[in-house]
Amino acid sequence: MAISIDDIKKLRAMTGAGLADVKKALTEAEGDFDKAKELLRERGLAIAAKRSDRETSNGCVLVKCVNGFAAMIALKCETDFVANGADFIALTQSILDAAIAAKATDIEAVKVLDINGQTAQEAITQRSGITGEKMELDGYLVLEGDNIEVYDHMGKHTLCTMVQTNKLAQEAGHKLAMQVAAMKPVALDAQSVDQKILDEEYKTAVEKTKLEQVEKFVEMKLKKAGINPNLVDSEDHIESNMAKGWLTQEQADEARKLIETSKAEGEAQLKMPMIENIAKGRVQKFLKESCLVDQEFQFGDGDKATVSQWLSQQDKELKIVAFKRFTLVAE
Repeated sequence: MAISIDDIKKLRAMTGAGLADVKKALTEAEGDFDKAKELLRERGLAIAAKRSDRETSNGCVLVKCVNGFAAMIALKCETDFVANGADFIALTQSILDAAIAAKATDIEAVKVLDINGQTAQEAITQRSGITGEKMELDGYLVLEGDNIEVYDHMGKHTLCTMVQTNKLAQEAGHKLAMQVAAMKPVALDAQSVDQKILDEEYKTAVEKTKLEQVEKFVEMKLKKAGINPNLVDSEDHIESNMAKGWLTQEQADEARKLIETSKAEGEAQLKMPMIENIAKGRVQKFLKESCLVDQEFQFGDGDKATVSQWLSQQDKELKIVAFKRFTLVAE
C-alpha cells in the first residue's frame, strides 16, 4: 500500500526515527502505526544487542535545578558525532526533564520514566536503532534543598557540577560550581573522605617513598663508583648510551651489577618510621589538593586563598552543604 508523507511525518514525530526507517516500518506494517512502532523498537533492540560489547566513551551530560530539586544525567554513546547531534542532546534533555518532574532519586527509577509514551530505556534503545550505536545511561546524581547552583562546563555537555550552600549566594555558588569542575575534589573536607580512599593513598605513598629512598641510595652508590646515574637509569638508556660510545661494555656491566646489589642493600636499610612520616605528609598534601574547602580557590582576586577562606570573605556564615560532579572526559 502507498504510505503518505503525512503518515511518515506523524510516526517520525512519535518515535524520532529517521524518515527512511519510518517509511520502511510503515510499509512493512501496511500502514499500521502500532505495528510500525514495534518494528522500530525491535530494530533498536537488535542493534543494541549486537553492539552490547562496544565501548561508550562519548555522550552528553546535562544538569538542571527546578524548585529545590537538582539532577544531572549522562547518556553515553560511541562517537562524538552522535553525542553532538541535536536529537541525541534533545533525548538526554527530555529524560532529565522527566527525572526532575518525577523527582527520581536513582538511575533505575529514571529508566522506567515515561518519555512520549514509552519508557526512557525504550527511548534510548530506539535511538540506538536509529544511529546504529550502543547507548546507555551511565550517571544520575541529585541534590535536594534550597540554594543549589548548577554548571555545564563551557556548555559542552561533557562535564557538569552542582553545589549547594547553606544560604542564598548565587554568584558565589556559581563560582564554587566552576571550582568543582576545574579542580575535581573528591570530598567536601577531610572528615568526608572515604576511609578506603585514605587507606589506598597511604599505601601508595608508602610504596612510592620506599622506591624513592632506594633510588637515592642506588644513585649515591653509582656516583661513588664514578658512574653517572643518568646514563644507566634504565636498560634502554644503557644500551643506547653504549651505542653512542658514552659507556663501554665494562662500565655497563659494572653499573648493572652495582644497581642490583645496591637495590637490595637500600631496601634492607629502609627506616620505616621515616617512611611512614613522609607517607603521612603526602596524604596530607593529597587532602589539601582534593578536599573542596581546602583547595586553593581558582576564581578569586589572586590572593591565594583557600575555598574556605574565600567563602568567609564573602560571608562569614556562608558554607558549602554538598556538591556533585560528573564528567565523560578522561582525567
